[in-house]
Amino acid sequence: MEVQEKHRFDEQSLGRFMAANVPGFAAPMKVEQFKGGQSNPTYRLTDGAGRQYVLRRKPPGKLLPSAHAVDREFRVISALNKTDVPTPRAYALCEDESVVGTAFYIMEYCDGRVLWDPLLPDVPKEGRLAIYRAKFESLVRLHRVDYAALGLADFGRPGSYVARQISRWGKQYKASETERIEAMDRLLDWLPANLPANDETVLVHGDYRLDNMIFHASEPRVLGIIDWEISTLGDPLAELSYLCMLWRTPKDWGGLLGHDLVGLGLPTEADMVGCYCELSKRPLPPAALWDFYMAYNLFRVSCIRQGVYARSLDGTAANVRAADSGKLVRPAAELGWGIVERMAGGAR
Repeated sequence: MEVQEKHRFDEQSLGRFMAANVPGFAAPMKVEQFKGGQSNPTYRLTDGAGRQYVLRRKPPGKLLPSAHAVDREFRVISALNKTDVPTPRAYALCEDESVVGTAFYIMEYCDGRVLWDPLLPDVPKEGRLAIYRAKFESLVRLHRVDYAALGLADFGRPGSYVARQISRWGKQYKASETERIEAMDRLLDWLPANLPANDETVLVHGDYRLDNMIFHASEPRVLGIIDWEISTLGDPLAELSYLCMLWRTPKDWGGLLGHDLVGLGLPTEADMVGCYCELSKRPLPPAALWDFYMAYNLFRVSCIRQGVYARSLDGTAANVRAADSGKLVRPAAELGWGIVERMAGGAR
């Protein structure tokens, strides 16, 4: 789409930066804005020779502490460019706010498909399972990375990931709270009091899902994983369960719950958890542990949605649908607390 008025910047200034820092860049430049990207405004740049790039920047306005970390995105993408994890090539980071008004980085434009709908309506039925397998196989690649060898040993703190995430997102939720939600308050109390004992550390994306991937135009192959803003050192089961929330959320939220998966040629949650565990050589998680992670992730996504909604109220959210995020904060929290109640009652 055309660049939103609130996200416009000095294109001549950016052109001068590109000419000095991106090999092969040729003026003039055309700038368009992607419709996605709820946190950091994201743009497609086309130079005078037809080459395309992506610019991702911090949004303008007052920002929450530690949010919109484009420098962290650039660092992890640059490191992963040296591995078999599919990532766009990183070109340049600019922390000088005088260039476009906020910090930003430039990366490769991956010319492929963003599959927004998990039902994959544009993919033939017989090809849908391969898309899901590619998604989970790419996650296994990420979790296999030797992050210390890539210079990312200080990219986060090993251990206590879930405890720190609950604390971090809980604080950000309270900082952006617009109404009291009882289920959120209960999760804020229950989750830190019932932390799992397992504490494996891997490099995690933080928001690993279908629409944060660029797929090949015709093959079931991931060309690039995008949106690394909240990547860190973390817990592989926390990330796996976040991806698997798709099967626990109803179809009117865009989830798979309530759909005829067999009839659609789509896998079940158990199919994909088994696929991940087989490829990564990890044991299947016990049921109670898996339920904890599901409740945790529903809490976490409620916190994220509340932050997006709060930014929509003050006009800094990048996504044109950001205001809709507020509608799902309470239902997601209540779904998460419902899992806890079933655990306490011994039901599944």
